Amino acid sequence: MTDVTAKLTIKGKNYETLVDLDKALKFRRGEGSSIGIMVLDEIFHDSKKGLHVSEKDLKEAFGTSDLQKAVEKIVKQGEINVPKEHKDKEREDKKKKIIDFFARNAVDPRTETPHTAERISSALDEAGINIDNKPVEQQISKIIEEIKKVLPIKIQTKKLKLRIPAEHTGRAYGLVNEYKESENWLGNGELEVVINLPVGLQDDFYDKLNSFTHGSAISQEIKEKGI
Repeated sequence: MTDVTAKLTIKGKNYETLVDLDKALKFRRGEGSSIGIMVLDEIFHDSKKGLHVSEKDLKEAFGTSDLQKAVEKIVKQGEINVPKEHKDKEREDKKKKIIDFFARNAVDPRTETPHTAERISSALDEAGINIDNKPVEQQISKIIEEIKKVLPIKIQTKKLKLRIPAEHTGRAYGLVNEYKESENWLGNGELEVVINLPVGLQDDFYDKLNSFTHGSAISQEIKEKGI
């Protein structure tokens, strides 16, 4: 367990607390609960100086004196002091996932044969592609365009037409926007969108789409193509 400082500035005042790094990052990504995030049941203006936050300041800043809810906001909206070695490890893990994705789903369009993991890794380095600290599926489209500059590559995709009910477009839009080819907002607030989705991301995409829309989105396959 690694303990780090999480902090948030509200109305010119600093609010910080000690949190469990792994649990805090999972909660921030929406992958876990806030239970066990706090290492100390305390919030400070300056932890190094031992300047505790008063109940009055806590209520003014967070609208509650509940420490757990205040810490949730600090973790979600504030800055988490992530050690460099942890960032490096996360970036390397994401690079491995990206290499694995291309090794399983990409081919050389000239020969229709798969690329090796070693060749893909070299191409990522040669193209100077920056692996962002965000979910792999949100980076694939950008990486494909960059890696094509140094490596002939094709990924099988499915072209899908989706219809998303108005009440769910807010949550679902960020998901479909990664693969969007065109969109059409209907008069009743529903969204019709055509996407090109890499086949290797299909299961994860539908899991998230169904979660966001409670299974109410309508999907129709148009055709398959390579990108």
